[in-house]
Amino acid sequence: MLEPLGLEADAETVYRLLLEQPDWSVEDMAAHLNLAPAAVHEALDALADLRLLVPSDDGPGRLLPVSPEVGLAALLSRKELELHSLQRQMDSTRAAVADLTTRYGGRKQYAPEMVHTLFGLDAVRNRLAELAEAARTECLSFFPGGSQLPDTMESSKPLDQLALERGVALRTLYQDSFRNDPATLQYVRWLASLGGQTRTVPSLPMLMVLVDREVALVPIDPDDGRRGALELRSHGVVAALHVLFERFWASAQPWHEPDQPDDRGLTRRDRELLTLLASGHTDEYISRKLGLSLRTVRRSASALMERLQARSRFEAGVLAVRAGWL
Repeated sequence: MLEPLGLEADAETVYRLLLEQPDWSVEDMAAHLNLAPAAVHEALDALADLRLLVPSDDGPGRLLPVSPEVGLAALLSRKELELHSLQRQMDSTRAAVADLTTRYGGRKQYAPEMVHTLFGLDAVRNRLAELAEAARTECLSFFPGGSQLPDTMESSKPLDQLALERGVALRTLYQDSFRNDPATLQYVRWLASLGGQTRTVPSLPMLMVLVDREVALVPIDPDDGRRGALELRSHGVVAALHVLFERFWASAQPWHEPDQPDDRGLTRRDRELLTLLASGHTDEYISRKLGLSLRTVRRSASALMERLQARSRFEAGVLAVRAGWL
């Protein structure tokens, strides 16, 4: 209990006993506390060093305990002074840290930020432009949803062209639904003519951009890209996202190859739609996930359920598994 004042457990026990039995000898205390006499002597030396024992006038070599209101109060005051001194040192140190942060905190060579938040679409677009200009080896992207905005594609063309001319590899993954948008198809054809690579998958988890395996941009809120993005520079996180991209890329289809039905008459989009239906997702969610209109989702779902002769979406999922569709 009194360790903050410098009293170890044995010393505190001996001090408490002496306050009750000041006339006891070392042997008496050792026997009562079940301690070795040497341990009692060591405790007495510690108490003397802390000025909790004083010589007795009754006999040479005899020590008496100092009362707690004097001895312990003095120790407490001494510790409080030490704490005040330490607090002043911490205040000075905090001021020095604040000064260094103000002067050098923004310089990445001193303290590179692992996560930086970009609020709003304008901040994200500006940062993407900076990263594209600085890219050295590769730029990898997920673009979920359907078509891109025409002004976005036009504004990115000069940066894409300069990057490809510098030898930067551009690989982009879209969702299959982009194939229904003429403007996006035209942009992809233009990109391919310069050496850019594009593939498609039925669905993507979120918007993502990876540059030189050093930095990644992902949305603050995957369901609302307008809120902004997180710029990540953690090597472990970026490496994991790179593995994620490569997994999707390996299973994706080059943009110029149509999504042909398999031997069961199912396209990749059909299988993805069945998986989402069987998982109990709503039409609205599936529409956002696949980048399709709500009407297209409902029409496709009805056609698949009719083929399976299913009375519910859950049953459609069960029958699709039994039929080997999934």
